[in-house]
Amino acid sequence: MSRKPQENPQLDMTPMIDVVFELIIFFVVTIKQEDLFTKLNVNRPAPASSTSSSSDEVTCNIELGRRYDGSPQGVIIYNKREVKRPELDSCLRDIARTSTKTPIIIKAAENSPHKALVDVLDICYKHKLYSVSVFTL
Repeated sequence: MSRKPQENPQLDMTPMIDVVFELIIFFVVTIKQEDLFTKLNVNRPAPASSTSSSSDEVTCNIELGRRYDGSPQGVIIYNKREVKRPELDSCLRDIARTSTKTPIIIKAAENSPHKALVDVLDICYKHKLYSVSVFTL
């Protein structure tokens, strides 16, 4: 009895590829996209009321600049007058006793030394005044 040489069976890949594409199309069409915006935890600010007290409207303005004599120390101007760091510390301590939510606005000149800004921010942090905004003049 003679045997025929066996042929290697061939597997046709075309139907398999068709099935895979049909499954991909099915899942793409039937999947429901999650709305990412519903999972964000964002609180909108409350509308401003006209009955707010005058203490809520008080802000503290601090300006930083460089001395004209070229020294590395910066000038700190609080309420339109030049103050030293210990005096600013005392003023911000008084503000913090009233309310720690008082907005502090720091306006720094482009040529003001970085150390002056860091000193003012450190004083604000020390007195737990966290509502601080920094602007460049």
